[in-house]
Amino acid sequence: MLTLHHLVQSRSTRIVWALEELQLDYQLKIYQRLPTFAAPPELKAIHPLGKSPVLVDDGFTIDESAVILEYLQSKYDTQHQFKPQDTQNAHQYLYWMHYAEGSLMPLLVMQLVMNNVSKHVPFLIRPLANKITDGVKGGFIYPRLKDHIAYLEDYLSQHDYFAGEFSFADIQMAYPLQMMQSRFKGRYPYIQAYFKRLEQRPAYQLAQGKDLDTLRN
Repeated sequence: MLTLHHLVQSRSTRIVWALEELQLDYQLKIYQRLPTFAAPPELKAIHPLGKSPVLVDDGFTIDESAVILEYLQSKYDTQHQFKPQDTQNAHQYLYWMHYAEGSLMPLLVMQLVMNNVSKHVPFLIRPLANKITDGVKGGFIYPRLKDHIAYLEDYLSQHDYFAGEFSFADIQMAYPLQMMQSRFKGRYPYIQAYFKRLEQRPAYQLAQGKDLDTLRN
């Protein structure tokens, strides 16, 4: 029996989506975020770092989104629907699976951290903290994010999906792109069109619905 330890509003939604694409039976164990938006301490009983997603398959525990996606694809995608088999697209699949967390997400996380620094310092030094964080964002984060956005927009102007047909590379890439879209208000037509294609997938809609349901409960 597959069990997914799922933290709401997190990368874990990727795995819910993949499980729905594969039409697998699974149990969803839901963890709500604390008021600080941190993960609850109960997750440390599942993983020492208190992280999510964590997938358990008949006693075998797997974490890290890309690793879980690769595990699910290799074990359960018997028709090879979600990973390309030709050499060129297989290379693209591998590239985007690693790019999502290795290149794009660190910048988005850094931006999030910089945006929240002033909330966690004494009131009297907030102006100084804001100057420092504005300098980091303006001098380092935003120029690099601008390059990544242009790169992704150009790629998606020539490709409907990241590795030929829809694959788990798209599930991996969707989370950071969604974060980026929410921060930059959808001003990039090819990225926006890409999301419209993803949103039409029934499994995507089921996964998003389950995440919203957990927020209501």
